[in-house]
Amino acid sequence: MADQQKKLSLVQAQLGPMANFVYLIADPVTHKAAVVDPAWDIKRIIDYAQAKGYDLEKILITHYHQDHLGGNMMGQNIQGAAEMVGHVKAKVYVNKNEAEGVKKVSGLSESDLVKVEAGDVFNVGGLEVKFIHTPGHTPGSQCFLVEGNLISGDTLFVNSCGRVDLPGSDPEQMYYSLNHTLRNLDDSTVVYPGHAYAPESSTTIGEQKLHNMYMRFKDLDDFLMAMGYSK
Repeated sequence: MADQQKKLSLVQAQLGPMANFVYLIADPVTHKAAVVDPAWDIKRIIDYAQAKGYDLEKILITHYHQDHLGGNMMGQNIQGAAEMVGHVKAKVYVNKNEAEGVKKVSGLSESDLVKVEAGDVFNVGGLEVKFIHTPGHTPGSQCFLVEGNLISGDTLFVNSCGRVDLPGSDPEQMYYSLNHTLRNLDDSTVVYPGHAYAPESSTTIGEQKLHNMYMRFKDLDDFLMAMGYSK
């Protein structure tokens, strides 16, 4: 696990056979922490947090796919948020459009969830975490912005973006999420993706505006054509 200390502690860990990134967001003063997309090895995540003295109080979910949330996938039962709430007193924060999918996939109950909308802000200790709704990969895909850092799930990768050919995906929504919502963030915003699909484990919005073809389309029709769709 790699730890980067700024005004916060941001920990990035690659877990599981699908090159998933799991993140811990922690306030180094209060030691309050949130975990993003816990899956594959819940014990390791909890043990690391406890060793650092972090109090895990929130579980943040970018989207409902099993490799980020846990659940049954192709006959394999992947550990995830449901196992974590059995060990720590934490609520699971999901976009309101993703709530039913989260419950169906993970086995979490309605009482486990906190449903959020675009622009909602929650505190992790003294840190403010902003929820940014970025549909396209799934209807309720969301990113988390904290202290100039964006945890982007499967919306934005280093020089790529999430798939739009899966159930619930929408290439038109992905276009607006990438080329309007995320493109309008400060160029200095550091991006931490949901998978280790590139040699670099992070990037910036400015770098992606220059080098990521999916963030360089000014026209929806051109984007859809590049993705293999027509409007």
